[in-house]
Amino acid sequence: MAGLESMIVEDKQQLVKSVDREKTCPLLLRVFCSTGRHHSASEYNHGNVPSNELQIYTWLDATLRELTTLVRDVNPETRRKGTYFDFAIVSPDRNSIFRMREIGVTCSGQKGADDSKTLAQARFTIGDYMDINITPPNRIPPGRRQRPY
Repeated sequence: MAGLESMIVEDKQQLVKSVDREKTCPLLLRVFCSTGRHHSASEYNHGNVPSNELQIYTWLDATLRELTTLVRDVNPETRRKGTYFDFAIVSPDRNSIFRMREIGVTCSGQKGADDSKTLAQARFTIGDYMDINITPPNRIPPGRRQRPY
């Protein structure tokens, strides 16, 4: 009979560092929303930013669902059930050219896989911008409806 070995396998999950929001100063998150598409990354080059800026004070442990709620609070058109929020981080590369990286999607009135993703988990760096493509329920492309959330 062959010898048996046992091995302990640990699941290594990303540790989410909890922020004491009473003692930790929030960061300024500069958010730029548009309907139907993301802004072009070139709109952020040469010290420029799109004109529709929303400033949010938050922490690195803020979730995409939390950010969705904050945007909905100031923008009544986005409160309709079925409105999608596509989040992207806009940050400069080594040559100071801005690049956009999509990080997740939330939907008003529905739970989704990206709801609990935090800014820290998305590798957000203080000084980056947040670009949100807001898609109202009546403008959802046919392929999007079939996406599991």
